Amino acid sequence: MRWDVEQMSSESPGGGTHRSHFCVGGVSVQLAGDDEEAVTLVPSLEPFRVETDVPDIKIRVDKAERLALAKGRQLFDSGTTWELYEAVDGLQFDFVAALFGKTPFQRLLIDTHFCNAILLMNEECLVNLPHVVEPMGYPIDELLIMHRLTQEKAIELHGCGIVRADGTGNLFVGHSGAGKSTTTRLWTELEDVEVLSDDRIIVRRDEERSGAETPREAAGNSSEHQVLRLRDSSASRSNHFAQDDKERKQIPPSSLRSRGRNDSAMRMYGTPWHGEGMYASPGSAPLARIFILEHGHGNVLTRLSPSQAVAELFARSFVPFHRHEYVDAALDFLQELVGVVPCYHYAFEPTEAAVERIRGFRD
Repeated sequence: MRWDVEQMSSESPGGGTHRSHFCVGGVSVQLAGDDEEAVTLVPSLEPFRVETDVPDIKIRVDKAERLALAKGRQLFDSGTTWELYEAVDGLQFDFVAALFGKTPFQRLLIDTHFCNAILLMNEECLVNLPHVVEPMGYPIDELLIMHRLTQEKAIELHGCGIVRADGTGNLFVGHSGAGKSTTTRLWTELEDVEVLSDDRIIVRRDEERSGAETPREAAGNSSEHQVLRLRDSSASRSNHFAQDDKERKQIPPSSLRSRGRNDSAMRMYGTPWHGEGMYASPGSAPLARIFILEHGHGNVLTRLSPSQAVAELFARSFVPFHRHEYVDAALDFLQELVGVVPCYHYAFEPTEAAVERIRGFRD
């Protein structure tokens, strides 16, 4: 059978007798297939499971006897787990592993607006494995959401999101080693806070300020969420086939909205892609301030100009660079973001004083 993105208009990616849904950063995804195995969510996505009739992305999961090597023009090669090619009216993501050599064990065919897709599981590769390979394992889940965000006013940032009991949301952004895990640890030791993520945060327009939830928000914001705390699990980005998730209660987003004093036009969302602290929450909160982290002395806060803030945030963002329009969209959104949310450079010392400096801070 010939598989390309053109088929998706006639074969309905949303088809299938079995379905499951999840929502990350305000983007809802539907998996559809002919058996339960096709729509199984990996443990890291379970806390993000939702029910919705209006998903943003529809994915039909199917099996292929074998997948031939890609023939289209290559757009990107991660060098490890995935490659990107041009496809008919869309894009083709091939997922590879050293065990299978150059042969992809998964192939995602998706349209250019990232709305409809077919995910093919290569039986030739997977049939003899001692474990089941879930369709939405890392990195396919993050790549899917990251590319969809290029179509919306939103972006994924390398940072940790801390929500205080009054609903105030502070985002601490930094490269690896800048102090995100340290910041998370210091805050959780000193105050009853919610950690939306200790490594990946999605920021988007806060549409809830209009007073009525959109279908996407209704799907993503249930009255109660469970926070995924994976500290004692075996989960990691290199070992994502099995995880022993631990859960704890999270303050409901509705409670955060009612108690929050922040009137920001932006909102930050937790993601399943955690750091060393293994915090991953499906919750969200209004975004009050952004801090660019750097180890230093004296816990010095410096307000950044809009141009400085855009440059610093872009350097710590997850943006597909293979198309200039995706980069342009990210820069446009960052301009909007820094126009409504104050952004600071924070040279901090890894002590309790670093937290106290923020707790007592006023713009």
